[in-house]
Amino acid sequence: MSHAWLPSPEIVEAANSTRFARAHGLADLDALHARSVADPAWFWDAIVGHLGIEFHRPYDTVLDLADGLPWARWYTGGELNLAHNCVDRHAAAPERAGRDAIRWEDEAGRTRRLTYAELADVVARCAAGLQARGVRAGDRVGLVMPVVPEAIAAWYAIVRLGAVVVPMFSGYGAPAIATRLRDAGAVAVVAGATLTRRGRALPLRQTVLEACAAAPSVRFVAVWDDEHGPGAADGVRGPQTVAWDDLVAGDAPATPPAMVPSEHPLMLCYTSGTTGRPKGALHVHAGFLVKTAQEVFFQADVRDGDAVFWLSDMGWIMGPWAMVGAHAAGATLVLYDGAPDHPGPGRLWELAERQEVTFLGLSPSLARALMAHGTAPARAHDLSRLRLFGSGGEPWTRAAYDWLARDVGQGRRPIINLSGGTEVAASFLSCDIAAPIKPCSLGRPALGMAVDVLDDEARPLRGAVGELVCRAPWPSMTRGIWGDRQRYLETYWSRWPDLWVHGDWASVDADGAWYLHGRSDDTLNVAGKRISSAEYEAPLLAHPAVREACAVGVPHDLKGETAWCFVVVADGASAGDALRAELTAVVEGEIGRAFRPGRVAFVTALPKTRSGKTVRRAVRAIATGGDPGDISVLEDIAALDAVRGAA
Repeated sequence: MSHAWLPSPEIVEAANSTRFARAHGLADLDALHARSVADPAWFWDAIVGHLGIEFHRPYDTVLDLADGLPWARWYTGGELNLAHNCVDRHAAAPERAGRDAIRWEDEAGRTRRLTYAELADVVARCAAGLQARGVRAGDRVGLVMPVVPEAIAAWYAIVRLGAVVVPMFSGYGAPAIATRLRDAGAVAVVAGATLTRRGRALPLRQTVLEACAAAPSVRFVAVWDDEHGPGAADGVRGPQTVAWDDLVAGDAPATPPAMVPSEHPLMLCYTSGTTGRPKGALHVHAGFLVKTAQEVFFQADVRDGDAVFWLSDMGWIMGPWAMVGAHAAGATLVLYDGAPDHPGPGRLWELAERQEVTFLGLSPSLARALMAHGTAPARAHDLSRLRLFGSGGEPWTRAAYDWLARDVGQGRRPIINLSGGTEVAASFLSCDIAAPIKPCSLGRPALGMAVDVLDDEARPLRGAVGELVCRAPWPSMTRGIWGDRQRYLETYWSRWPDLWVHGDWASVDADGAWYLHGRSDDTLNVAGKRISSAEYEAPLLAHPAVREACAVGVPHDLKGETAWCFVVVADGASAGDALRAELTAVVEGEIGRAFRPGRVAFVTALPKTRSGKTVRRAVRAIATGGDPGDISVLEDIAALDAVRGAA
């Protein structure tokens, strides 16, 4: 059996997972995993005590299944606040108040640091500013920010009030932001004025204000402007806006964080569905805090003095994951605002050295991009503090995996590959520093996660690709899709009784190593960012020159997957380069530059069923040179030839 990582006995004994197991009389990681799944109430209660998570009012019951598995409730009867656990309790502890909570830098090399005491101060002042402008517990507040310390402070400030934070990818176009603000019923937005990538300043404020004009529930927008420095706000003031400096003006109030019930809403994190209407996955204070803290503690093996960095926008689930996990442990969160290979391919490694990163999370897409420049950029920097790599969001290629683990990591740093999702808010599968790791694998089910791989008859499957499911709830499981109880049940719980069906193809080999093989639905995975086919198709279909459209994901050397859009033009329209460029720009303007289509191709027809549904499976198979499978459902088989010719 070939392994990419075999931990030494010393590493095994020092690992957080081993120490936790020993503290509970368990021999090793295998025994810990078995008990965590067999007795979830014991495990999730033990985690609270081990990590020192503070409940203002102790909970009565760890797990309540009175309403069934899809509506499991955790830590019922308890009261707490996530922001208190991640910020205030550390600021109040003399041994941690002066520790770096945040280390930040940007493309230009500017750096800033905030201690826990400093972070607590700005969080309290931001919360007071929001409250003074009418934000109350339960209100939804959008967050569209560059990756700066103020984004972290605003996130915690919203949560401190008991309001619900709605983080959004800063690269979205105005229509995509507006859709999410309307769905959430957001009353306010905290935004950045600009977004800088590869030395170019993009007008984020303009995009957000345009979105808010189409979201009537938004009462005001608070804008952080970095044009002339961290606090500058020239040109921001107006009837619909408030400057960040005005929002956080004054001394920090003595008012403590709002202590809310364990199941109180914390965050609406949007992910795309196959219908094209984004799904607002609802997360709650206790569940998200406990599960995320547990994962970062074990997966990043966080210890005193560690610095956690995951390259992510706060609009993707890994941003809050790294933030909450690091801060729950009292560790340092490292932030980077910019492109990881700008101004050169050594930028990421330079950051890891300067900020003393111990856990570095990056996507397989980024690894593939950096691999093209060889190992010299990494070897030029002192990475002696770096102990683990993290990865997730998409499958690895063997070449990229070997390059990172063997050539950059020199066999001394495991790749902690993990996979879950926005709705999971954590991991179904994960490697562990204390266990052997096979190349490209996801190790095993994460602690406390009763996952399985099933065939079409819901029978456990090994040695072949099947459907990834979870047989039991977990604390950070979404509490439903915002405003659509039925859609939640249909999306995850309708295929088989009391089984969460995640929409991933997975397999388990003869040695017990787990692997993922892509999505089993129509959701694309572009550089680790999930977005539905329908979100590509909607702006195309709104164009007067388009009659039909179909978007599918195809493999891409750097991004892992990119979108190819197949278009049937309307009568009288002229298919050609000019229209292709126009349609590409329309999609980019609607959903953001990060999701720019890799190709727009014109076809005379799309393969459809007799009921009129486009068979994306067949389109993707033709586009990638694969087998379209059963085509008996197609109304016109000749449509496949049209796609084949365009591809």
